[in-house]
Amino acid sequence: MISLAHFLVVGAVLFGLGLVGFLTRRNLITLFLCAELMLQGVVLNFLAFGRMHGSLNGQVFGLFVITVAACEAGLALALFLVLYRRGRSLDSGLWQTLREKGIPPVADSEPLPSLVEDSLPVLPVAGRKPGAGPRAEGVSRA
Repeated sequence: MISLAHFLVVGAVLFGLGLVGFLTRRNLITLFLCAELMLQGVVLNFLAFGRMHGSLNGQVFGLFVITVAACEAGLALALFLVLYRRGRSLDSGLWQTLREKGIPPVADSEPLPSLVEDSLPVLPVAGRKPGAGPRAEGVSRA
C-alpha cells in the first residue's frame, strides 16, 4: 500500500528538481517550467495530507493552485512572446533594462554565445515563377 511517506518523497523530489532547475538555468521558458514543477510538488503534498486527514481541504486547495498555475501559464506565454519580439532572446541575463532605476546591473560571469540574426528558417520557393511557363513564351494550347 502506498503510504503518506511515498507521496511526500515524490512531492519533495518534484520540488527539489524544480528548485535546482530554477537556480541553474537562464532561459525564461525553462525557469517557468521549473517553477511549475515546484508548484506541482506542493500540490501533491497538499493532496497527500488531505487524504491522510480524510478531508477535501487538500483537494480544494490543490484545485485552486492548479487554476492559478494555468492562468500564470497564459500570462507567461504572452510575456515570453513580447520579450522575444523585443530582444530576439529569452536569456534572463539580457533583460537588465526591466530593473528598477537605481539598481546596478548584474553582470554574468559566462555570457551565452550570441546567435546569428538570420537564424529563423526560410521557406524555399515552391512551384514555378509566374510568367516562366510555356504560355508566357507565346505558345498556346489548342
